[in-house]
Amino acid sequence: MDMNQYLDIFVEESREHLQLLNESLLELEKDIKNKEVLNEIFRVAHTLKGMAGTMGYTKMQHLTHAMEDVLDALRNDRIVVDSDMVDVLFQCLDALETYVNTIAATAQEGSESFSDIVDSLKAILGADPSSAGKSAKHAKSSKGSAKATSLSVALNQYDFNVINKAFEGGYNVFEIRIVLSEGCLLKAARAFIVFQILEKNSDIIKSVPKVEDIEDERFDLEFTVVLITQKSKEFFEKEINSVAEIAKVEVTPVTKENMNEYATKAGMSVSAGSDSSSSNEQDNSKHADDHHPVKRPTKTKKTVRVDIDRLDVLMNLVSELIIIKTRLDETNLQNKSMDMESIEYLERITTSLHDAVMKVRMVPVETVFNRFPRMIRDIARDLDKDIEIHMSGEETELDRTVIDEIGDPLIHILRNSADHGLENHEDRAKSGKSSPGNIYLRAFQDGNHVVIEVEDDGKGIDVEKVRKKIVDRGAVSAEAAAELTDKEVIGFLFKPSFSTADKVTDLSGRGVGLDVVKTKIEALGGTVEAATEFGKGSTFTIRIPLTLAIIQALLVMIGDEKYAIPLGSIQEIEKVKPDEIKFVRNQEVIILRDLVVPLVRLDKILNVPGTLPDEQKKSLICVIIKKGDKLSAFVVDKLIGQQEIVIKSLGNLLTGVKYLAGATILGDGNVALILDVNSLAL
Repeated sequence: MDMNQYLDIFVEESREHLQLLNESLLELEKDIKNKEVLNEIFRVAHTLKGMAGTMGYTKMQHLTHAMEDVLDALRNDRIVVDSDMVDVLFQCLDALETYVNTIAATAQEGSESFSDIVDSLKAILGADPSSAGKSAKHAKSSKGSAKATSLSVALNQYDFNVINKAFEGGYNVFEIRIVLSEGCLLKAARAFIVFQILEKNSDIIKSVPKVEDIEDERFDLEFTVVLITQKSKEFFEKEINSVAEIAKVEVTPVTKENMNEYATKAGMSVSAGSDSSSSNEQDNSKHADDHHPVKRPTKTKKTVRVDIDRLDVLMNLVSELIIIKTRLDETNLQNKSMDMESIEYLERITTSLHDAVMKVRMVPVETVFNRFPRMIRDIARDLDKDIEIHMSGEETELDRTVIDEIGDPLIHILRNSADHGLENHEDRAKSGKSSPGNIYLRAFQDGNHVVIEVEDDGKGIDVEKVRKKIVDRGAVSAEAAAELTDKEVIGFLFKPSFSTADKVTDLSGRGVGLDVVKTKIEALGGTVEAATEFGKGSTFTIRIPLTLAIIQALLVMIGDEKYAIPLGSIQEIEKVKPDEIKFVRNQEVIILRDLVVPLVRLDKILNVPGTLPDEQKKSLICVIIKKGDKLSAFVVDKLIGQQEIVIKSLGNLLTGVKYLAGATILGDGNVALILDVNSLAL
């Protein structure tokens, strides 16, 4: 069977299970006696093993099987959890993530077998004398010797190996033949329901005909599967017979005897299986209880996975609707006889459709935040620091395209807080601070933006040390550095190749972290700022737009050209007389309520012709832009008005063009460029 069609589902579900495994291991480390968490970890390992086996990823399956052995011993109190054991389990998690990432990229699990980790797992069991009896413990006594019934499904050597492995683990193996009723109209639908029952309670290793043929109804009225399970023969007979239009269900236990019989006929060899587990027609209710942990109460939601490309197509269609709505609005202004009611109806529909699509695209920041507790744990161990991370606002939602981009900037900031910000045990004690050191990661919505804060209660930023570093590096003169405010000094930390670290470590010191953060966040149309109190701690604040697809903007004229300025960046609009313009350090500024605001001549920066000189104007129209806590005044020639615009990419040929964030199509069919406020603001 071609498994490539299930590759995306396998990767996505594996990553979900690995995230749950990560969270559970962190919980286990905090409370090593928590059996519920142990059960959860065992369930994840067992599920991953089954998924890997079904897809034919034997190395991943081998690793999860070794994990399962250790976890089973832990659950049954044959061995005891300690910190070293948790470290090995975290190594297993890293190895599984490597497998999944390699599979996602190449559809193959790669050449790495992680045999050292498997050996560590075996060593854990080898230290326990009772581990030798593991197979015997798992093997259950059968109700009676099952009569050897011939197998009808063709098996290969790989199938035999998998089945023998199942025998060693005390699992049942069944060949199940399902016959549908004569005249069944929806054969594929009935087969789908049966497969749902089977997949929920077993691992299917063989299907005749192939699954894709069954899905396409390319079969008569029957199909046969071979599966590995902890359930009994009677369970499957009862469950499958409960499905409508099922005429017959035959459940044949696969045993050592009928496997030998088949192998003899086929001229194959069968590896010796465990005698104690060769009889498989048995009551496994107690055995199932041993292996299925108590699940945590969870609130189930009806969800559906949708390819992001399909959502993009839907978003583009919505964009076209908004464009035509804008065009009709303009046409209506010119032709008063048009049906105003129809225009209003179209506007309501497009707005509702836009809102619905945006909600579908929204993803909680929890998907990014979840990776950080493990990262902080590892950093704390590397630095020999005691660190706790406290997260809040994980339910805050962002557009999927934004979510995919904010992970790296947050990693840099968190590593910076852990390495530079928080002190070690001795220094915290000298400062009268309690241990552990704390990092607070918060997210919340603020209008059309999401704010993410990273705060620590460490030593803060030594502003004078940074000021001295600025002078030493020749960035500014000593006199100019002395006049810089604390906030301006801290801003130098975001400059390329600027670092205050005394030495380069694996974590920091190369001066690339905060520069990367600033570049990435501003590329998303956001801002990043740092605030500090020496001896108390620091706070990094990131503001990013909810979405990068459709925004409210102010349309303006500069010369003979139209431009769009994102409305979320605009503080206010002021008219300024030419004689009110002052100069500070050779920079044009205006005075706005006792604040000095630098003037940005957009016509000169964008090289736009057709703009009148100041002496021919009675007043200048200044759009006051807010970037963080700084203001800039953008000089424009005319205000057109507020409008909902669709952001279109400039294309590969214009990637990285300075001062422009994209383009939009206006109602009259013309194109207006969208200004990149972050790169223009002073």
